[in-house]
Amino acid sequence: MKLLTYRLPGGATRPGLLEGAAIRTIAAATLREYIALPPRERESRHTGELLALGEVALDAPVRPARNVFCVGRNYLEHAKEGARAAGRELKLPTVPTFFTKASTAIAAPDATLDLSAAISREYDFEAELAVVIGAQCKDVTEAEAPGVIFGYTALNDVTARDLQREHGQWFKGKSLDGTCPIGPCVVTPEEIGNPDALELRFRRNGVEKQHSNTANMIFSVARIIAALSKGMTLLPGDVIATGTPEGVGFARTPPEFLTDGDLMEVEIERIGTLRNSIRIA
Repeated sequence: MKLLTYRLPGGATRPGLLEGAAIRTIAAATLREYIALPPRERESRHTGELLALGEVALDAPVRPARNVFCVGRNYLEHAKEGARAAGRELKLPTVPTFFTKASTAIAAPDATLDLSAAISREYDFEAELAVVIGAQCKDVTEAEAPGVIFGYTALNDVTARDLQREHGQWFKGKSLDGTCPIGPCVVTPEEIGNPDALELRFRRNGVEKQHSNTANMIFSVARIIAALSKGMTLLPGDVIATGTPEGVGFARTPPEFLTDGDLMEVEIERIGTLRNSIRIA
């Protein structure tokens, strides 16, 4: 299944099930509420009402109850380019490196991201596969991890690199409003197959800047969930961004940061394309 969230006139949002060019409405206030239902009850919330996809605007498919969990340096080539750009020796992590993006950073697919030139001059892009948790869980083993996944979506970890350097950690530079677009939909595991074998691309104004496969992740999706849930409860609707491959702007020669009017596209196999434009003033 492919699930999304759409906007009603007046600004309210509702979850729906994508069926070709139509949306079957779901009787739930949010997709997070639907995800939290026992799996056997979810289908009973699918209504007979259909809406044309082209007649509605989309919101972020899921908005978690807390920050978005993220994994840093999870592709070898990205770790190499980051170390090279910073002039430091490469040291690979032995466990996933976690940080978070504030929930207020979440943005909708097709939204224009309003960013301030007074706050940062170095806005960067990071295309990522994101995992949506489907059940409350803790101390999940790698073997158990597939059973707690509701689905997968695309995410763009837009980052203010100068703030990241200035603050000496990742949270501030990655949590500005509008810097975490998610979507366009959440795709359930039976349509994804192996999440560790998906093609992933990023395009800036139609020009490909990142292209890799999730097979190149240092830590698999199951390993990430096992590590994050160790001693810590995960909740239905939690979102975990699994890291970005090489090709980001700050590591290029010369660096390539986002500029006013840019169109960003994150494309992930079997999920689709997340598009957002940028307004910097």
